[in-house]
Amino acid sequence: MSSRVSGFRSEQFEHDDGDVAIFTVCGRTGLNLIGADTVRQCAEGVRSHAANPRLRCAVLQGNSERAFVGGADLKEIQSLETHNAAEFVGAIHALCLAVREFPVPIIARIKGYCLGGGLEIAASCDFRYCDSSAVFGMPEVKVGVPSVVEAALLPSLIGWGKTRELVYRGNLIDAAEAYRIGLVDQYVGDEDIDNAMAAAIGDILDAGPSAIRLQKQLCRQWESLPVAEAIEAGLPIFSQAFETDEPRRYCQRFFARNKSS
Repeated sequence: MSSRVSGFRSEQFEHDDGDVAIFTVCGRTGLNLIGADTVRQCAEGVRSHAANPRLRCAVLQGNSERAFVGGADLKEIQSLETHNAAEFVGAIHALCLAVREFPVPIIARIKGYCLGGGLEIAASCDFRYCDSSAVFGMPEVKVGVPSVVEAALLPSLIGWGKTRELVYRGNLIDAAEAYRIGLVDQYVGDEDIDNAMAAAIGDILDAGPSAIRLQKQLCRQWESLPVAEAIEAGLPIFSQAFETDEPRRYCQRFFARNKSS
């Protein structure tokens, strides 16, 4: 099953253990530049899949091999004024929030440029895979504006020093450096990125579907809670897992697999 609006395309693939969605950001030009309308369509598209109980995970990608998302469309940026600037960047934030609040993991599949708002979208995903074509940066200061909204996620990924370097210098880094500093979670070099994606998706499909949803819910809480409160938050989440027979069934499956191996 697939659907498309001008700025967003989604495909859904059925597996025995659940469904996998592929979300594609469809921006302008080969650099996949995003404007406000595109970002709003993407946010609506992502949210429209959130209620699907069979969905187990999703992939977020760009529609061009040259770019995941090459950043905000400068033709729109240069036309902004004080009264509508916050609305523009708020649309990017709304998409990032839709990704972060999605009930199952979203994996960013990154090829080519991943810049500015594109990097904020990628940072909002649960984890990020890239190949050697990927290039990363936060070049907003080069066009006279600061990096904002989900750029605030970067320190938790790469630390304050590297975050400051990216947002102050506006420099670009290659895929190997992005992997070294922890900006991406897997770097496949010149190998096929889809093989790595398939392995990750397979692991998620093999896990308990309710457990994965509860785990994402808890990870979201961990992001904002002090450590002591984050530890306490796990107690009711763990108990909630036993509202279904999933733990019993998956434990039985575990023993059966080990017995046969």
